[in-house]
Amino acid sequence: MKTKTGITVLSTLLGFSVIMAGCGNSNEAADGDSKTLKVWFMGTSDTVDPIAEMYEKENPGIKVDVQAIPWDSAHDKLLTAVASKDGPDVVQMGTTWIPEFAAAGALTDLAPYIEQYPELQPDNFFEGAVQTTQYEGKTVGIPFYVETRAMFYRTDLLADVGYPEGPKTWDELKDASRKLVEKGGAGHYALPVEGKDSIFPAIFAWQNGSELIDENRQPQYNQPAYVEMVEYLKSFYDEGLSPLGTDLDTVSAFKDGTMAMFISGPWMIQTVKDKAPEIDGKWAVTTLPAKETNVSSIGGSNMSIFSYTKNADEAAKFLAFMASQEAQLKYYETSNSMPALKAAWDNEALTDPMIAAFGKQLETTRPAPMVKEYEEIAQAAMASFEQITVGGADIQTELDKLNEKANGLLGNK
Repeated sequence: MKTKTGITVLSTLLGFSVIMAGCGNSNEAADGDSKTLKVWFMGTSDTVDPIAEMYEKENPGIKVDVQAIPWDSAHDKLLTAVASKDGPDVVQMGTTWIPEFAAAGALTDLAPYIEQYPELQPDNFFEGAVQTTQYEGKTVGIPFYVETRAMFYRTDLLADVGYPEGPKTWDELKDASRKLVEKGGAGHYALPVEGKDSIFPAIFAWQNGSELIDENRQPQYNQPAYVEMVEYLKSFYDEGLSPLGTDLDTVSAFKDGTMAMFISGPWMIQTVKDKAPEIDGKWAVTTLPAKETNVSSIGGSNMSIFSYTKNADEAAKFLAFMASQEAQLKYYETSNSMPALKAAWDNEALTDPMIAAFGKQLETTRPAPMVKEYEEIAQAAMASFEQITVGGADIQTELDKLNEKANGLLGNK
């Protein structure tokens, strides 16, 4: 999803999210002496209504009023709320929206409530998810659900080239890829290098020890570690290991064996099962191959308190409930969205080996840079990658240009 007004924010890691909010200027009675906590969210009401009912049952006197908001209007609706200061009590938004709304002063520092409610303690959640809740030294959200990227692979085809459990390192990934293409012959590839997905090269950059933007807001796109990453990914195109400039369908190619691996999120599990039942038992999911690390990206959504609420204490209590294992597992049941709470992963509902592989990958993840300018920078990075891989531009020269543009977008001298 891309925003239409205000500062645009990265949304490739987001296939889905939820925004929940209560009207900040009202604490009117409902149903006698009940207080009303209004809820906005993106999706369908059936994913959240059961959780709202659970909260009401545990908290007599509180009415949770749920309203569904389409993705394409949610961002504008929140911008209006910020401008009018007449908006939500509680906001559950995609992780990549946090910098924009935190920079606008719309999100409350949750430090006092984290001390009050054990459910909100950062150690309860995956570290990468916690990083998405922090902006300029403040914690402005609590992790709710998460997603990451892992490796899908054909177990039968990888076994034929000596990697029955999938490649575990960059060197093994390259070796397996060469052997797969050699064995398959013309029209066969190893995996797609997703140059039009900004998070794909970011993952490989992190694995190679490269930052994208450092803690001093200095871009690192022309530094040796990032340059080496681009050279590595470009080599998959140069050697014919990845399709370049084709409309090859990933699932179809995975099914017929013309592409034995791809990197994607948990939403692809059911897609492959539905569209390629012929290969049941012949594919699996595993963590990403490593260079210095095997770090992957993290996305999803967080819960925050809107700065202008008059119901902050009740909002914090609601956040604590949404951070509970009970609520997060219920949301997984209704939406298939993976819980950010580490303890929830001990539940049998998450023991399927393919889902568990994503749980393992979530232990080593990080978010896109938490700066409000990142969406524009990410778009520039994708354009540069295309200039290098398709346009034949010199790698160092093109990345120097990218770094200069990133500096300008960040306002650096």
